[in-house]
Amino acid sequence: MNSLLSYTYILECSNGQYYVGSTTDLERRLQEHQAGLGANFTRKHLPVKLVYYEEYQSVEQAFRRERQLHGWSRAKKEALIKGEFEKLPELSAPRPAQGPLRPQTVGELVEPPSKYTSGSVPVIRRK
Repeated sequence: MNSLLSYTYILECSNGQYYVGSTTDLERRLQEHQAGLGANFTRKHLPVKLVYYEEYQSVEQAFRRERQLHGWSRAKKEALIKGEFEKLPELSAPRPAQGPLRPQTVGELVEPPSKYTSGSVPVIRRK
């Protein structure tokens, strides 16, 4: 892995949750995470597994992508990890509000919001 490049990556933690980060040295950063020297979140949920990464020409691009992925739903991150790029637009649609938009009357059935459930590492090179 070229040290002049920057990376945005997704780790799967031992509890099944995803951690998104960026770095200029992916191998070193993964070793830090595994040794408990990474972020507080990954330190508490070891071991971690690299499930996805992208290469960028600058630190700024990698960091922008990291911030973007932080805002994505679990389902959208999973589609990216699996390479199911055709699903990304539909998963970008606004999600339903978590609470009622108007007060509910007694006896009215209200559906709870649906919850997202839960080899090789795909790589995308960005220029």
